[in-house]
Amino acid sequence: MKHTPAKTTEATAPPAGRNGAEAATSRAAVKKAAAKKAVAVKKTAGSAAAKKTVAKKTAAGAGAAKKTATKTATKTVTKKATAKKTVAKKATAAASKTVPPAKKTAAEKPAAAKAPARKPESRVALVRRARRINRELAELYPYAHPELDFTNPFELLVATVLSAQTTDLRVNQTTPALFAACPTPEDMAAMDPERLEELIRPTGFFRAKARSLLGLSAALRDRFGGEVPGRLEDLVTLPGVGRKTANVVLGNAFGVPGITVDTHFGRLARRFGWTTQEDPEKVEADVAALFPKSEWTMLSHRVVFHGRRVCHSRKPACGACGIAPLCPSYGEGETDPEKAKKLLKYELGGQPGQRLNPPAGFPGRPAPPLGAPAS
Repeated sequence: MKHTPAKTTEATAPPAGRNGAEAATSRAAVKKAAAKKAVAVKKTAGSAAAKKTVAKKTAAGAGAAKKTATKTATKTVTKKATAKKTVAKKATAAASKTVPPAKKTAAEKPAAAKAPARKPESRVALVRRARRINRELAELYPYAHPELDFTNPFELLVATVLSAQTTDLRVNQTTPALFAACPTPEDMAAMDPERLEELIRPTGFFRAKARSLLGLSAALRDRFGGEVPGRLEDLVTLPGVGRKTANVVLGNAFGVPGITVDTHFGRLARRFGWTTQEDPEKVEADVAALFPKSEWTMLSHRVVFHGRRVCHSRKPACGACGIAPLCPSYGEGETDPEKAKKLLKYELGGQPGQRLNPPAGFPGRPAPPLGAPAS
């Protein structure tokens, strides 16, 4: 076996003397440096960890703040919505208290208070029903007549002009003194305007009516020889004379058939389903097409009589109406017979009529003069 010589230890063995001290110092320096380095590394690691912790805390704080802000915003929105709902509820409640409930229309009234529902009417059926209503009205009012007192065409013309915006009764109470003061167109045209106004004051709108009477009297004197013309075309040229007034004069002073569309006639024509128009001339045309010309004048009287006595504007006496089965508007007024009877006017209600000098055959009492009590 080959013998291997022992390795030298000169590099690791500490030198003796001065060299050994230097070596020890060097090792101490190395250790110190290593310790400083370790401390530095440790500080660096600690600082990084601290930063990481701070970052986590910051992030956590931001998240919490965000959640808090979201909750706050949600609560605010909810509160606003709730407040709006509360305000809306209060407004609705206040409106319901302030505004009274709407009245029931005729269509909403109980079926028991209405006539049986009618099927859509053909033209032929409408004409037949309209003419039957006219026959029924003729039986109810055989004494129907113009409700203005007059003895000649001029008096009827003047009385009809005065009847605008007032009752025939008030006109009849006013005209006796007027016709006593000026019986002819020539007399009226020469009258002092203030004197004429004073005579017709009870009829209302006396200044405008006085101008019309003075104008038409002068026109009759100057253009028609003091006579009332018997043609529609001539009558409507007179001051204050329209188609309605002309038809009244023609039908009742000259025997020329005409339909007089006043407020009563127009109202009933629509309730009867004869027309849907509001304009008087259109109403006249629609109704004229349903009846023979010979019936026009008396039809006007019968319908107006019924409108003044039974089929009133605001509260018709449906329960006391003789043509209720023929009326498509039955139920708009009082349907109880006893209550409806209390709504009847003039001779049907036991009261005086509108004329101071009613024609023969009138079943009621004459109207009292101006200023006299009605009973």
